[in-house]
Amino acid sequence: MLLPVRFVPGGKRLVLLAAPVAIGCVALAGAYAYRSSAATAAQPPPAPNAALSVPAQPGLLVDVTGAVENPGLYRLPRGDRVFDAVAAAGGLSPDADMSKLPNLAGRLKDGEQVRVAFAKTASGTTTVRTNLNTATLEELETVPGFSAAFAQDCIDYRTNYGGFQNTRELVDILGMSEAEYVIARHYLTL
Repeated sequence: MLLPVRFVPGGKRLVLLAAPVAIGCVALAGAYAYRSSAATAAQPPPAPNAALSVPAQPGLLVDVTGAVENPGLYRLPRGDRVFDAVAAAGGLSPDADMSKLPNLAGRLKDGEQVRVAFAKTASGTTTVRTNLNTATLEELETVPGFSAAFAQDCIDYRTNYGGFQNTRELVDILGMSEAEYVIARHYLTL
């Protein structure tokens, strides 16, 4: 015996709208279940080859000593210059000897020591450097090893020949003794 099935009035329209939404939800749930099972079954990525991965090069370790604001050890990037090391140490101090600076344009090497000379002696007095080409007679007489006559010879030489090219000319041309020159050269500049 057949039983007649009766739908709710307007039920056909409801089935036509709800069926695609239900099929879409079932498809999404299936895709989610498939993805989660595939992710757990996936193998971990292969470890990188240690020979191919090169570590970043560390910087240079440089010791900056002498007449700088903050002497000490500094880590600087490769390719930096001596100027950068002095700048990292706070720059030159006021008592730095400007005539004995290291080559500021030189490239740094790992483990290098950059020395900046002081203009002071060990006793703490400032060494005054006398310019051999511009000093007066009285200034030249204060240099150790210079007599009044030798100071006058220096002034005559620079007047006649246009000045000194090297402090060694005091020995080679004017006849200063080696012993006096060794002391006097620390007080002279050009």
